[in-house]
Amino acid sequence: MKKLLLFVFLIFSVSAIQAQEIKWMSMNEALKAQKKNPKKIFVDAYTTWCGPCKMLDRNTFSNKDVIQYINKHFYAVKFNAEGNEVINFKDKVFKNPGYDPNKTGRNSVHEFTQAMGVSAYPTMVFFDENAGFLTPVRGYLTPQKLEIFLKIFATDDYKKVKTDEEWKKYQEEFEGTFSS
Repeated sequence: MKKLLLFVFLIFSVSAIQAQEIKWMSMNEALKAQKKNPKKIFVDAYTTWCGPCKMLDRNTFSNKDVIQYINKHFYAVKFNAEGNEVINFKDKVFKNPGYDPNKTGRNSVHEFTQAMGVSAYPTMVFFDENAGFLTPVRGYLTPQKLEIFLKIFATDDYKKVKTDEEWKKYQEEFEGTFSS
């Protein structure tokens, strides 16, 4: 009986831990899922050597509010911007022809990284429900700083913000709810 209770406890513990993580997938998986159930795509373009990328994982993508919001409103993609994944996007194949598996540290930049306009790491890139490119957001962001971007795209408020003045007003009026 004790073994059964321990087993049940472990199953619930593992489920609770898994429920507290972002459901990362590849870009190909997100595009496939999007065809069945339209949802925006959130891409974390990172590199293995990038310190701020690791901080983003540790401090921001572990925040319960960020996890819950991203999992609810987006297909979350973890994309190594210098990796060797092959991506099929809009009838084009993106690769990293200069990728060297023996390199540690910096590697060549993936073609999809360039197509998304990523020029610094980390960069988070947003796509609409039809895989239409929205914008990249560069740099390390705390949960509270990422919140405004997650919400402006998830709610389609970005369609109403056309000028720098409107963006400034949006930021001033935005009331965040994410915990630190």
